Amino acid sequence: MLLSLHVKNLALIEEEEVTFTDGLNILTGETGAGKSIIIGSINLALGARADKNIIRTGADYALIELTFQADHPRQLQKLEEFGLFPEEDNIILIKRRILPSRSICSICGETVPLRQLREVGGMLIDIYGQRENQRLLQREAQRRTVDEYGGSETASLLEETSNAYHRWKKLSDEWDRDDMDESARLRELDLLTYEADEIEAAALREGEEEELSREQKKLGSFRRISEAAGNAYGLTSEESAASMIGRACREISSVSGIDEGLDSLAGQLSDIDGLLSDFNRSLRDYIEGLTFDPARLAQIEDRLDIIRRCMDKYGGSVGEIQKALEERRDRISFLEAYEKRRAALSEDLTAARADLEKACSTLTKAREKAALSFAEAMKEALLELNFLRVEFAIRVEPDRDRPGPEGWDHVSMHISMNPGEPLRPLEQIASGGELSRIMLALKTVFAGKDELYSFVFDEIDTGISGQTAWKVSGKMGRLAREHQILCITHLPQIAAMQDSHFLIEKKAEEDSTATHIRRLSPEESDRELARLLGAGEITPAALENAREMKQTAEMEKHPAV
Repeated sequence: MLLSLHVKNLALIEEEEVTFTDGLNILTGETGAGKSIIIGSINLALGARADKNIIRTGADYALIELTFQADHPRQLQKLEEFGLFPEEDNIILIKRRILPSRSICSICGETVPLRQLREVGGMLIDIYGQRENQRLLQREAQRRTVDEYGGSETASLLEETSNAYHRWKKLSDEWDRDDMDESARLRELDLLTYEADEIEAAALREGEEEELSREQKKLGSFRRISEAAGNAYGLTSEESAASMIGRACREISSVSGIDEGLDSLAGQLSDIDGLLSDFNRSLRDYIEGLTFDPARLAQIEDRLDIIRRCMDKYGGSVGEIQKALEERRDRISFLEAYEKRRAALSEDLTAARADLEKACSTLTKAREKAALSFAEAMKEALLELNFLRVEFAIRVEPDRDRPGPEGWDHVSMHISMNPGEPLRPLEQIASGGELSRIMLALKTVFAGKDELYSFVFDEIDTGISGQTAWKVSGKMGRLAREHQILCITHLPQIAAMQDSHFLIEKKAEEDSTATHIRRLSPEESDRELARLLGAGEITPAALENAREMKQTAEMEKHPAV
């Protein structure tokens, strides 16, 4: 139940707060007073798109607050799923602050995204206006309405159908994705087998390329290495550097006893002589071990060619090439088992299609059952709304070639509003006023099934008057016995049915204009009703007429047993 609405700095509203009651809350006012702003503020608080221009001129922000009291355990359960917990007595406070560049939303003191605000709002209150009426003309909306009427049985079958569809769709997509021409399969298999064999035959190992590259470089530079080593040996052998160092050692040693300072130098020179001798022996051994093997060089170059060709084709490292081999082997296995797997997939796909068709057929029967009951209830409700000799039917037409997650049915509502006229689709013949009454009939049919307690009707009285207006008024009064209703109207017949009456008025205040809303006393309500009756001057007779309308409405709401 919507307990209160608080609005600040929104359009023409400076700051207003109104407390609503059970039953039928009627909102009236002069044309242009701002009645749409009140409903618009509720919509904004529940997540409707906000324009920065909605902020009152001169203000930095707009604020809308709605206070609800949860009416159904599922509402509390849903809030708990979102991590939101009502205050004492299941009070739910929804707040939205609208700034020029963004808005801030909160539920029960917790900041929430717009998506969550809309979801929570949708389970607390329903708002009906011309837009919702137009949605009823859409076939998809008509199907959803029938499914909703079908209750838990239809909901369960919808879930089964959706699951069956997605299983079939997954297999169908796999069938299409893996479909291939036999000659193309064989060509791919031949190529992959050749490539896998080439990689395996290469028998690559980590570090092999680096090792062979070093050996190739050495063999390719054999002449330069041999010449350089020979020249070095010639310069450091006994006939050259070695003999000179030996003579220098003997000269220093012959006089080292005379000057102690030469002892150290003699030792150093002796060490150099020894090191040079060791170096010459090592260099001689190296030269003697040098050999040039043209066959080995050719072998290395062939091996490097194999390694580098594999790297060019399959990856820049042994690890990448190994991964490429595994991928090819997996694909080869896939292609080799293609026919067997294809046959198994075909069986699975056939079985899944059969399951889907069975689920769709069961859902069709449930819809036909719900549609028949729903159509009968709608006809009765429409008769009560002054649709004389109306006929209403719902057609459920399967399209077995095009199943979907919601089944394969085309659901359409058909109506005949005059004797002798055939049933035609709702969208072809219903006017704005008729649609409003049809929507009201729909809500009364759902009254016992709906978990929602609060409804807002905007423009429910479009295009009606006289006796039809009284019929609509009576229907709303009966609906208000079990639900809270907020209704904006310009018809006295509907306003007379009120349990609470609110006046929306616009006043000029100094340099600005403001919209106000207030609850009327019984006497004030009589005067407003007299105004709606078209009395230019509120005379005693007009007031008496207004009171008589209220008495008539009261008798309609509470008929004598």
